[in-house]
Amino acid sequence: MSSDGTSPSTIGPVSVPGPLPSQRPAPRAAIEVEEPAEETSGLRMPRLGLRARVTLAFAIGALLLSSGMSLLVLGVARSNLVSNRESSATQQISVNARIVRSGVNPDADIPVLLGSLQTPDGSRPVLFQRSQQVKGQEGTGWSQRDPEYGRSALPEALRETVLSGTPAKMRFPHPTTGDKSLAIGIPIRDFDGAYFEIVNLQSLDDTLSSISFTLFGASIATVLAGAALGWYSSRRILRPLGEVGDAARKLAGGELDTRIRALVDPDLEPIITSFNGMAGTLEDRIEKDAQFASDVSHELRSPLMTLQASLEVLENNRDDLSERARSALDLLTADLDRFRELVEDLLEISRFDAGVMLLELEEVLLSEFVRQVVRANGSHVPVERSPDMVLDEDFDDVVTALDKRRIARVLTNLLTNADKYGDGAVAVRIDADPDWVWIYVDDRGEGVPEEDRDRIFERFNRAGAAHRRGASTGVGLGLALVAEHVALHGGRVWVEDAPEAGARFAVELPRVEIDHDILEGDLA
Repeated sequence: MSSDGTSPSTIGPVSVPGPLPSQRPAPRAAIEVEEPAEETSGLRMPRLGLRARVTLAFAIGALLLSSGMSLLVLGVARSNLVSNRESSATQQISVNARIVRSGVNPDADIPVLLGSLQTPDGSRPVLFQRSQQVKGQEGTGWSQRDPEYGRSALPEALRETVLSGTPAKMRFPHPTTGDKSLAIGIPIRDFDGAYFEIVNLQSLDDTLSSISFTLFGASIATVLAGAALGWYSSRRILRPLGEVGDAARKLAGGELDTRIRALVDPDLEPIITSFNGMAGTLEDRIEKDAQFASDVSHELRSPLMTLQASLEVLENNRDDLSERARSALDLLTADLDRFRELVEDLLEISRFDAGVMLLELEEVLLSEFVRQVVRANGSHVPVERSPDMVLDEDFDDVVTALDKRRIARVLTNLLTNADKYGDGAVAVRIDADPDWVWIYVDDRGEGVPEEDRDRIFERFNRAGAAHRRGASTGVGLGLALVAEHVALHGGRVWVEDAPEAGARFAVELPRVEIDHDILEGDLA
């Protein structure tokens, strides 16, 4: 049986109808490593993270699954509903055709006969009697219960097929209302006519549309549920990796005792065991290196003191030495001073590594304290108020608590660094707000390149920026000690371009006030 909606299909004993169609200057910035871009087009697509990719995979999977199930359900529902509607309509029309065949006679009232038929919901009967047709008058011989569902509503191909003696049916849009309809025609040879019924399928189409919208909504809900499940699953999966990342950051920050908690997971256990083993090995190695540096520094102090005493003896008899011997004595004295500085710095670094450094906080007038340190270093650099300072209090009245010995060492190292590598310091500037204080040391050198501004605070870093700024006579630990002392106060240090020229070393310290009432209560 044809069901393409354009040609009538013959009714047979096993006919199955087809489906219905349808604040402040920022500290040194972290070095960013750019991944090579894939040259595919003018636009560069951003790379999604692992969690986003897992979530997207779950969402796409849920979309495909829900779409497939929705199409399957809609197809089965469409096939069953249309098939059942056509089957029940065909059976009832066959019964009505037999009633009409027995009820049509010369005395029969055709409108009453058509009105007495039990038609399916939305079905309208149409009767054709060739004996009632008037020659030359088109449309005669036709009787119907509803004028809109008469001869003009029937497709011409269906009429011709049925009137030629072949039962047929056809789905078509109603020419007036546009509703989807089904027309079934059965020839009646007893009075040379035919019986038709036009069944409105719009309600069935509305039902299928409602099912479609419901399935679409269910698909959207399934996709959202899949995305939520993917996000939750990725979070659970990536949580151990997050712990590994946190542990790695703590290790990089100096917390060498950091370990990852054990998880009862055979897949993650090798990673956790390897990481904890690596962290333990790293901790042991660093502790051994620190202990070695401390032991060596302590062992060197005795011979260093002996050498220094010997040089003092030679210095006292300098007038008795030849010119060549004096030059040699000067060189030896300079190298011994550098050696002594190295030993002292190594001892200081070893104390930081051992974690035995404690702060001895004292309240100071910041500007006066800085001036004293500058004068103690034999420098005449001016100590000035920063032009950016917005605090209302007097510049000379800024009070904060700090470890005087350590901050004095910080300023001394920065001034010495400026003399060695920056052609001397030009100014020391102070800034403050209610929570922080800043000390800036500006020099007149060439500045520090961007790529070296992080490495300049590493231990024994004498190449890079410092080496290019002048002849180096230091040991490479001065700025590393600056960073350690400042970090012990809870502050930070960085280098940037000075406002005029050269480099600016910035020290940021928290502004601390000592509660004297609490101290007096403790003493009492």
